[in-house]
Amino acid sequence: MKIFVAGHTGMVGSAILRKLKAKGYNHFLLRRYEELDLTSQPETEKFFSLEKPDQVYLAAARVGGIVANNTYRAQFIYDNLMIQNNVIHSAWKHGTKKLLFLGSSCIYPREAPQPMKEDYLLTGRLEYTNEPYAIAKIAGIKMCESYYRQYGCDFISVMPTNLYGPNDNYDLEKSHVLPALIRKMHLGKCLQEGNRQALRKDLGKLPVEGVGEHSSDEEILRVLEKYGIKAEGKSREGAFEKVTVTLWGDGMPRREFLHVDDMASACVHVMEKVDAPRLYKGMGQTHINIGTGEDLTIKELAQLVKKVTRFEGGIKWDTTKPGGTPRKLLDVKLLGDLGWKYETGLEQGIRSVYEKYV
Repeated sequence: MKIFVAGHTGMVGSAILRKLKAKGYNHFLLRRYEELDLTSQPETEKFFSLEKPDQVYLAAARVGGIVANNTYRAQFIYDNLMIQNNVIHSAWKHGTKKLLFLGSSCIYPREAPQPMKEDYLLTGRLEYTNEPYAIAKIAGIKMCESYYRQYGCDFISVMPTNLYGPNDNYDLEKSHVLPALIRKMHLGKCLQEGNRQALRKDLGKLPVEGVGEHSSDEEILRVLEKYGIKAEGKSREGAFEKVTVTLWGDGMPRREFLHVDDMASACVHVMEKVDAPRLYKGMGQTHINIGTGEDLTIKELAQLVKKVTRFEGGIKWDTTKPGGTPRKLLDVKLLGDLGWKYETGLEQGIRSVYEKYV
């Protein structure tokens, strides 16, 4: 069986690939963006006509946190619509036997009852800051359902909660909340300890616009402050007396987090256990939630990351900035009834991620 993992170099796709390999699957079709641009209909069509994959995991997407979603609104809706339209249509056209589309919990209304059941989809207004991305993902869900209802395609969708893990994006402008917290507090810790070597190593591996590994200390401090990492005063050996990390909002929105390896396990489980007739008829759903069923406030998350990274500075909250949807907790009963439950606790997962990050 030939399996196309679309987006295999990203956090989600790479985790799915690891899980499939661990389960003994070994015939993969893998293409990097440089080799196959899925926003291009001709390129996607050509790939499917030549390779004819039996299964597709559609994990390729343009993703980002609240800043990126709200800033690059046109790119988020265009790129995601193009990717999923091209892949899903080509999969139907060239006989793909099964396809799994990955969405996001932002598809649910901003004021949805909690926890969010699958049938809350399209029952209210979306959160404005990620509306373009959410609309694209909703279109993908409905596309999979529609291709089943018109053509009988075994195309199904899953909606993962907020994910974190290996290969995450730590860009200070475009990352999601958890990797952003990890990096900000790590950089704050470097300033606090006067660890210039670790600071420059970080900026060398993950460049921040305006500075790099060879920038002056003054340039680095100025740019880091732009991203809410502020150092004041100096003590012995170049360490700063006071370091503060500023975060968006008031810290009260609640979020659920799932390690990406657990998400990959759930995806493969669903692909092996669920087909389209069962999902769209027997279960009466359009998709399946993937999550832990547990959440915490962003303020609690920040304190947990502070503990793990051993950052001893202060945290400030900029309430002039948006905090996003008040709460996004998934109802995962449907997935539980299918015999799946997550394994990685949040603190354990953050510790493993931070160890690999440093």
